[in-house]
Amino acid sequence: MATQCKKKPTQSSKQKSPSFKRQRGGFSPVELGLIKKEALKEARRCLSLGECESCEVCSLLCPDLCITRDEKTGEVLIDLDYCKGCGICASVCPKGAIQMVLEEGR
Repeated sequence: MATQCKKKPTQSSKQKSPSFKRQRGGFSPVELGLIKKEALKEARRCLSLGECESCEVCSLLCPDLCITRDEKTGEVLIDLDYCKGCGICASVCPKGAIQMVLEEGR
């Protein structure tokens, strides 16, 4: 039985820059920055918790090698038949996307 680590792709906001001609004309900032709405969106993207970013730290440190990536979809899969429940993956996940829960009937 495999479960999935749900990943929603997010894209960072692009900062606006003045034209090259205008940049050469003085010492004004090269990047104009983000407007308030874009800045808030970028902050939420960077500081979000609970969404897998596919960094693969969990699969690198899994002693049972039961965390893999689906080659077609790119989703992270956890094979619960081989997982012994040590919790290393959950403790090293920088986004907190992996939660350890007790199985029913145990």
